[in-house]
Amino acid sequence: MYELISSICAVFQNLADLVWGFPTNIEWYAQLPIIGELPLVIILLVGTGIYFTLQLGFVQVKYFRYGLNTLINSKKTEQGISPLASFLLSTAMRVGPGNILGVTGAVSTGGPGALFWMWFSAFFGMATAFVESTLSQIYKDKQGDEYVGGLPCYGRKLLGGAAIVGGTLSLLYIVYALLCIPAQGFNTISAMTAITQNITGTELAADSTLVWIFFLLLMGVTTFSIFGGLRRITKITDVLVPIMAVIYVAAVVIMVALNLDRLPWFFYVVVTEAFHPEPIFGGALGIALSQGIKRGLMSNEAGQGTLSMPAAVSHAKHPCDQGIIQAIGVFLDTMVICTLTGFVLIMGQAWMGNGSAAWMELGRLEKFLASCAQLLGSGTGYGLATLVISICFGIFAFTCLLGFLSFSEICARQISHNKMFIASVRLVNLTVLAFGMVTNIAGFDLSALWNLSDFANIVMVCCNLPLLYLGFGQVKKAFANFEDQNEEFNSETFGTPVPVWDECTASSAFHVIKDAQS
Repeated sequence: MYELISSICAVFQNLADLVWGFPTNIEWYAQLPIIGELPLVIILLVGTGIYFTLQLGFVQVKYFRYGLNTLINSKKTEQGISPLASFLLSTAMRVGPGNILGVTGAVSTGGPGALFWMWFSAFFGMATAFVESTLSQIYKDKQGDEYVGGLPCYGRKLLGGAAIVGGTLSLLYIVYALLCIPAQGFNTISAMTAITQNITGTELAADSTLVWIFFLLLMGVTTFSIFGGLRRITKITDVLVPIMAVIYVAAVVIMVALNLDRLPWFFYVVVTEAFHPEPIFGGALGIALSQGIKRGLMSNEAGQGTLSMPAAVSHAKHPCDQGIIQAIGVFLDTMVICTLTGFVLIMGQAWMGNGSAAWMELGRLEKFLASCAQLLGSGTGYGLATLVISICFGIFAFTCLLGFLSFSEICARQISHNKMFIASVRLVNLTVLAFGMVTNIAGFDLSALWNLSDFANIVMVCCNLPLLYLGFGQVKKAFANFEDQNEEFNSETFGTPVPVWDECTASSAFHVIKDAQS
């Protein structure tokens, strides 16, 4: 059975690699300078971001401060969740272990210049995030006192309202989440193990009693979280996301402050090697460019539709409000968190010394910790840094896990409102989480099964991008309405039926009258 599962998964993994790599896997294309390193999917994602940026007049720059003010002034609402809670929920999934492991992989393969291209892809990805999040708000639905929406919802409504479209897209995301959940669970337990080892100074076996206790603890906390619904999960992410951001930022800022003399060199090498990488990184512009753009897009997920769900559940004053907020989410993920990781890796200069070959052979997390050692030495400071990084890594993984679980439930609610069905989806998620962690603790390698997430991911990209272009005309209409400060957003001003927004307008008018009477 194990061999059968692995062989089936290998077929889908090869298919995913074929699509993700096309047409770089064609000889004549691969020989083209620079562009030969870039798969079609990456070109489409970046090109889409550039197109939306130009069409919307650099919305990510023009309204950046407005988005920050909206977040700062965000208040708890009776309907849905607040814009700030939505932002933190999306950040919980967007900012994950990949912000350390993925950036390390990109920099160690493409060189310091890869970070420059991450910034490049993120800047234009902000416009793509604006479009898909605004679409999510325009076409969201209401169930009780909660909103649902995102890719499955706007996909259904843009394609004529066929229920099978929304159901298929919802099911696709649920499958995608199921394939990603076990890895985040295991990452969380691995972090807990690393923290324990750091504190006690003793090695823990992968199947030790304490590891099994960590497993039971994680299952208990996750069960408590998921059966409390979206509101309970957002209460947890409201606390954990700021904590993990503050801890990680503080840790890196201290390391940078202790090595300020290397800071000018950092910016110099990131910019110059974006176009002229060192020979140790292949010496070709295409490598740095492809690694940076791939990592940037995979990290902030702009254009993949995976973060359209939290954008929809927010109670926003206007659809474009949440679009701008989610654009800021891309900025936080790549321009801030990924850049912090880049500070450590590049300022550590681990690839430049006598131990460069040994550093290149290390795993991605080990590379990052070795770079910390280059900045702090191997004494008490390094020990404290590894403890802090392990804590951050664990919180990254756990909040990412909660993100997958909550978004999976949002999609499930678009398939059926039945409470038994929602409970069944929750139980399936927990079962897959337990199965994935138990098999890893027991020593079985089922990585091929979890690699299927690559295939589901590329399918989602292929589904989402055409829908963004199909709905872009509606986004432009909503954006024009947003820029006209005198008009509220509803069916009359928008020119298309948006019943949820009609209800919001009526509710706002009612509260205005009540306030005037009081």
